[in-house]
Amino acid sequence: MTDTSPISTQRDGDILIVTSDNPPVNALSAAVRTGIWQALDEAEGDDGIKAVLLICAGKTWFAGADITEFTKPPVEPLLPAMVERMEGFAKPIIAAVHGTALGGGCETALGSHYRIAVPSAKFGTPEVKLGLLPGAGGTQRLPRLVGVPLALEMTAKGDPISAKQAHEAGLVDRLAGEDSLKADALAFANEVAAARPIPRVGEKDATADAKAIEDFKAKNAKRFRGQLAPAANIDCVEAATRLPLAEGLQFERDAFMKLMFSPQSAALRHIFFAERKASKIDGIAPDIKLRKIKRVGVIGAGTMGGGISMNFLSAGIPVTIVEMKQEALDHGTGLIRKNYEATAKKGRMTEAQVEAAMGALTPTLKMEDLSDCDLIIEAVFENMDVKKEVFGKLDKIAKPGAILASNTSYLDINEIAASTSRPQDVLGLHFFSPANIMKLLEVVRGDKTANDVLATAMALAKTIRKVAVVAGVCYGFIGNRMLIPRQMEAMKLLMEGATPARVDKVHVDFGMPMGPFQMSDLAGVDIGWHRDPNRIESIRDALAAEGRWGQKKGAGFYDYDANRQPSESPRVAEIIEDFRKKSGAEQHEITDQEIIERTLYTMVNEGAKILAEGKAQRASDIDVVWVYGYGWPPYKGGPMFWAGQEGLKKIVEGLEKNGFDVAPLLREKADKGETF
Repeated sequence: MTDTSPISTQRDGDILIVTSDNPPVNALSAAVRTGIWQALDEAEGDDGIKAVLLICAGKTWFAGADITEFTKPPVEPLLPAMVERMEGFAKPIIAAVHGTALGGGCETALGSHYRIAVPSAKFGTPEVKLGLLPGAGGTQRLPRLVGVPLALEMTAKGDPISAKQAHEAGLVDRLAGEDSLKADALAFANEVAAARPIPRVGEKDATADAKAIEDFKAKNAKRFRGQLAPAANIDCVEAATRLPLAEGLQFERDAFMKLMFSPQSAALRHIFFAERKASKIDGIAPDIKLRKIKRVGVIGAGTMGGGISMNFLSAGIPVTIVEMKQEALDHGTGLIRKNYEATAKKGRMTEAQVEAAMGALTPTLKMEDLSDCDLIIEAVFENMDVKKEVFGKLDKIAKPGAILASNTSYLDINEIAASTSRPQDVLGLHFFSPANIMKLLEVVRGDKTANDVLATAMALAKTIRKVAVVAGVCYGFIGNRMLIPRQMEAMKLLMEGATPARVDKVHVDFGMPMGPFQMSDLAGVDIGWHRDPNRIESIRDALAAEGRWGQKKGAGFYDYDANRQPSESPRVAEIIEDFRKKSGAEQHEITDQEIIERTLYTMVNEGAKILAEGKAQRASDIDVVWVYGYGWPPYKGGPMFWAGQEGLKKIVEGLEKNGFDVAPLLREKADKGETF
């Protein structure tokens, strides 16, 4: 091995210790695979070596393949060959696992003959989340070792299991001490060095379990809808129960290659990298000094304010929450406790963690109590005058250097910032509802927002486990701005002959969790309504005036039963028909393609305008916003990536056919045969 190899070897008596040191996550790069192969050569050529102990330096065991290699020519030894060589090796190989053994890391552990792990370790095959399957024997060895039901959970869903679960299932042979992995693994290696026969996972038989497979498919039908990879993983696990290992591995390899070159995997890998890219801010040095955020203030204890507060409390950051009336304050803090207790009941938190979070919350009726906060987030009514009044007060109360943020969905951050004497400290933090669950955070950069304020907000987003995207100031920022043409066209389609159910079905068939009208009913038809029941200028006004405010009222664009199950509404059909007659809108046969062109192509068109105006840093940021904030199917990569797969020329033609002005950037890229 060369001095630059990430793999080193060292003798301890009869044991060859093979250590991987490939930070940050010991990815199974070509150099790592080559190093392991050479270490096996060393062990093979030395009769004094009785066993091989494979261990990793740093924070983790092999956390997966190096996915930057996916688009490059393959470099031998390939991972499947390395795992097969390990499994067939004539001397016992012991895997000593800490951190995360994911994907190829889990498969490397499966190729070893014995596995020892610290209790905090995790094992998983998350390739399905990149539209793939574990392609180095994971779908064939897991069912042989842990049975079909757990193998399905691990491969087709891609969720990791704890070392304790892995131990109970037989995936881990022994648990080590949390701080004594190397010593315990060496003792284990010495214990099994002479044991024969050597246990090889591939030599075991996987028991057929047709019922488990059918039950799993039925239970996860909604989750897997429209996706290729889960079905391929299920087929491969099933193949392990009827094919010998060599044939099963070939079956897996064929399925892997098919997925690898599928549009879905390309889209999922795009989103994987896009999420990481989104955190980088153009024009700001990565080592800029950040402001310290030790306490956060939140103004408003409603659903949004409470959800925002929970993000910080869960991350161990104390929060001061302000309301105008005691009743509203009590209700808000009660809801935070209720949410935490519900999480504890599901086993995701301990009672002690609930009490620690609640103990870090300071409820108050006095704005002055925000004077010691490093970041203050306003979550009040979406009205410019109200927000400016709040920021005017904050300007006098907040300490110098405190960051002042508005949780607005649409409003002009520059105008809000101008109501203070410190516009450099002001930005938008647009959380999505429910704020304690939704991963997206739009960080809105005002014209005068200081670089360190923006960088601090982006870093803080990671701390509270959000996926953050930088947006410029414009009406609706990135996500809601693109939503506007979609919603407008959906309403026009109703006037021209479509039904809410028809428009929604096209969106759900496309892969969205719900369509525009289902979403409106869920969010509330009354949101943004002018509240005057006598002023009826649109279908929405008519619904709102009749109290059809959506699911919360049991009626909106749909009628709802006691379980909130929707059905088409005769009353809504009457309202739509009435508006059609009054407007004189021309009726015509509306195809599914027309619905796609008018509701989704228009979003792409708006996205192109956002890019041209510099309101988003890059096209992939727009994709991240829509995947994490609006339920765009990840396996379609976000609207701008999907536009490339659909064909920009086709999108331009569809827009022109329907009478839309095509964004110059979209037309330019289409003419050049480019994508975003």
